[in-house]
Amino acid sequence: MDEALVGRLEAAVSRLEALNGAAGATARGGYGVQVDHASAHDPAILAFDELVAGAVGRVSAAAGKIGAEVAEVTRVLEKAFLVGKDLLVRTKQTQKPTVDSIAVFMGPLNETILEANSLAEGTRSSHGNHLKAAAGSLAALAWIGYTGKGCGMPLPIAHVEESWQMAEFYSNKVLVEYKSKDPDHVEWAKALKELFVPSLRDYVKTFYPLGPVWQPPGSSTSKAPSAPCPPSASLFSSSAQSSQPKTGMSAVFAEISSGKSMTQGLRTVTADMKSKNRTDRTGVVASEGKEAHKKPSSSSTKLPSKLELQMGRKWIVEHHVGNKNLVIEDCDTKQSIYVFGCKDSVLQVKGKVNNITIDKCSKMGLLFKGVVAACEIVNCNSVEVQCEGSVPTISIDNTSGCQLYLSKESLETSITTAKSSEINALVPDANSDGDWAEHPLPQQFIHAFKDGQFTTLPACHSGG
Repeated sequence: MDEALVGRLEAAVSRLEALNGAAGATARGGYGVQVDHASAHDPAILAFDELVAGAVGRVSAAAGKIGAEVAEVTRVLEKAFLVGKDLLVRTKQTQKPTVDSIAVFMGPLNETILEANSLAEGTRSSHGNHLKAAAGSLAALAWIGYTGKGCGMPLPIAHVEESWQMAEFYSNKVLVEYKSKDPDHVEWAKALKELFVPSLRDYVKTFYPLGPVWQPPGSSTSKAPSAPCPPSASLFSSSAQSSQPKTGMSAVFAEISSGKSMTQGLRTVTADMKSKNRTDRTGVVASEGKEAHKKPSSSSTKLPSKLELQMGRKWIVEHHVGNKNLVIEDCDTKQSIYVFGCKDSVLQVKGKVNNITIDKCSKMGLLFKGVVAACEIVNCNSVEVQCEGSVPTISIDNTSGCQLYLSKESLETSITTAKSSEINALVPDANSDGDWAEHPLPQQFIHAFKDGQFTTLPACHSGG
């Protein structure tokens, strides 16, 4: 290991230690939690410190080479892990929160995750995929708020894995984009994945497979989290509804009852403004006038979005625009999914279904566990599809631009294309752990008549 890399790692660890001290002081001041001798020597807390110094430190060192927004979002990631450590210490000094008070307990972590999301949302940065991968991955830390089966969250190990799967969608984009351009970005993406899977997952599996250990009820040192404070008007606009101006018929009646003159604000029509006296008006309809009255295009009409299960058999996902958090969880192998008319959105399917169809979508992302029959992509532009399990058949028809990410379990799939272009299949690289090997699928063919029949072969182009 060269001296430059050692220096960067030492700097990252020093920064993490400084943040750790600051985060601890802030938490103690805000919540009155004292890190006692037992917590300081708790094996679970010590192991978490090692996770921060090692796995988080490697992400920070790689981000330092890139700089810009990547370094900024990585600093927020460091902060989130330090807040997570403080929450773990507090769990053993706090009674298990109720449904109402868990939001207060997880408040510091939620604020940090929102800070990361604000960096990633609405950005047109060249590092947009980095920001979305880092911000999306922080949802994995929410396992600290697991309180049991009824809390609406899977077991901590499963939650960490599922949260990373969504972030991996953007992490893979970084690997593909910079694989042959800049190794520093590849190093950062790999370090980010190793931080959550396997590092954080294995940590949770070792120390908290069934969730955090809360203070037993009735203990003299235990204290339940306080009830949440009333929301401020800046967060919930409903509290300011009374101050909003009236609209519709309410505004009409309010104007009538105000006592103002009914003709107030009307303009006086002079003789030269009357139609009979205007020289620029004739009885001939100009051709430009016809053009101006054309029927408005259908694209200007926004259709209502849907995400619903119909008749217990078919999921309908329609007309979503800019929604990166579409999720289908409660599904089975007897159900199918039909995605239509979506743009700039991402759908995650967390179970195995019978088949999936994407129709007339653009800039659409799909992440699914697996299908029994087939995944069909029809009449689409610029879509990305990632399969984490098995898929017997993938059919691509009349589509321009499609990226297929296939896992090791789905390498036996049969891919059928028709009237499509710019189709690329990415598979795990056998020569490099964590990298993807990109294989463009042919879109040009040569047909030759030989021995009484036509033979077809893909066209091959070689550089001069």
